[in-house]
Amino acid sequence: MQALINPKMFKARLTAISGCKKPVLQLGSVGTAVLELQKLLTHRGIYTGPIGGYFDRSVHDAVLKFQNSVFLKEDGIVGSLTWQALYTGAPVNMPLLRYGSKDEAVITLQWVLRLTGNYQAPIDGDFGVKTELAVRAFQKHNGLVVDGMVGKQTWYALSRVNQAFQSNVNLSTSLP
Repeated sequence: MQALINPKMFKARLTAISGCKKPVLQLGSVGTAVLELQKLLTHRGIYTGPIGGYFDRSVHDAVLKFQNSVFLKEDGIVGSLTWQALYTGAPVNMPLLRYGSKDEAVITLQWVLRLTGNYQAPIDGDFGVKTELAVRAFQKHNGLVVDGMVGKQTWYALSRVNQAFQSNVNLSTSLP
């Protein structure tokens, strides 16, 4: 009986998605992994430079921009979490936030909600009533389940806002 899933292909796909076997890349890295990185960044619409397998300043800048767009630490180093986010096109390792949450992720949430116009209260890292109302408004506007909690789907939608904002900032700062 023939297997339904090719074990080699499944393992390769799982590795690609999880990023577990990917090398850490940074400024000065060279090789096929950098080619792959450049292609992924190009696919994500963040990198427009040459695809030649060299991690130069333009690749570094694109990595920083991508990391910001998916709420990762902006260090320009492509580690496991950055690889995962590149393959999924979504934030990874983000906490579930709800009423009563208090941490740095709430500050990020509040900043992005402010960009959408849904949140006008102080950015204080406290997921209170005003933050919950803003999350609910954002979820409704984006066709998400309106539960006032920030899980994977809401983080993904928020990352799209962050990416759009970055694109507009880059366009406005590059004009004469």
